[in-house]
Amino acid sequence: MSDKVLTKDCGVMADAMQSVRRSLKMADRIADGYIPPLGGERYLTDRELMQRLHVSRRTLQQYRHEGVLPYFLFGGKTLYRESDIQKVLERNYHKAD
Repeated sequence: MSDKVLTKDCGVMADAMQSVRRSLKMADRIADGYIPPLGGERYLTDRELMQRLHVSRRTLQQYRHEGVLPYFLFGGKTLYRESDIQKVLERNYHKAD
């Protein structure tokens, strides 16, 4: 091990700092041009929603049939918009007395 002190003027440190600066600039350019897929909305599958709500697949089917849960059928798969589920939960919230 060397007793040499590393400073910002040291060749190795100067190279490392320049590399970090380049990486930060590149990350900024990527972030500026980023457009979230599907408008930034997240969609849940039956399985994901079953786990979140702690209900069975049959219960989800009943909620769909009764019009409780809005959903999409896409390629034979049922998808639920996360924001819609949040709205349903908020609408059905009952504050404790």
